[in-house]
Amino acid sequence: MSEFEQLYREVILDHYKAPRNHGVLEAPDAIAEGQNPLCGDEVTLSVRFGDGDVIEEVGFEGRGCAISQAATSMLTDLVKGRTASEVSAMPKDELLEEIGIPLTPVRLKCALLGLGVLKVALHKAKGTPLPEEWGTSSGDITLG
Repeated sequence: MSEFEQLYREVILDHYKAPRNHGVLEAPDAIAEGQNPLCGDEVTLSVRFGDGDVIEEVGFEGRGCAISQAATSMLTDLVKGRTASEVSAMPKDELLEEIGIPLTPVRLKCALLGLGVLKVALHKAKGTPLPEEWGTSSGDITLG
């Protein structure tokens, strides 16, 4: 394992053990939940907007593997200060770069669950486009 991979693994463990922005916000402007039935990961994301649809606060709750929970924690830090439309257009590769380690196809679904759920919340609240690449039509990920 390279020094970089070890560093990223430590960052993932830190986010898993001490998640940032943990907890669903009271009176959110947007909220959605999703599950990955393949492994049982669950995430609920809530958002509060400021002026110009800028994400001021974001919170999450969930349970599941370290990758799904750490990636969602990392995501909440990434999106603060961005607009709903910017986040709805955010490529999954941006989050994957933040995670920083190679992931198997199963772990990839774990890592991207939070991003898919966040995009659904933004769609419900602001009418932003829904992502098509999450595998929701095949039942790999269930978003609500």
